[in-house]
Amino acid sequence: MRLLQVAQHAEDLDRASAWYQKVLGMAPAATYDPPGLVFFRLDATRLLLDCAAPSALIYLEVPDVRETVERLRDDGVTIDTEPHMIFAHADDTLGPAGTAEWMAFVVDSEGNQVGLVSQLPQ
Repeated sequence: MRLLQVAQHAEDLDRASAWYQKVLGMAPAATYDPPGLVFFRLDATRLLLDCAAPSALIYLEVPDVRETVERLRDDGVTIDTEPHMIFAHADDTLGPAGTAEWMAFVVDSEGNQVGLVSQLPQ
């Protein structure tokens, strides 16, 4: 079994699509308007922006959360929680052994909180 799709609330699809394009560094895979759906492909999982969806807390993996937050801050994105280390991976249970899990939280154009995550060498 795999996670196929995550839906995220978007009041303004154009605004939300532009925000996620900037953060993800990619254009949408598909847009259907009507009925008002925007899809991004994140490996095997689709991110759906939809005005009928509830707000979801999603976590996006980025190469270095510290650098990403600085870039987003320069672009005017609201930083809710600064980058911080959550825990160190002593084994491969939840991430590569010998790495530290870093997180930060930002607010997207629609007011949804979005987690940014990096697994960085210790």
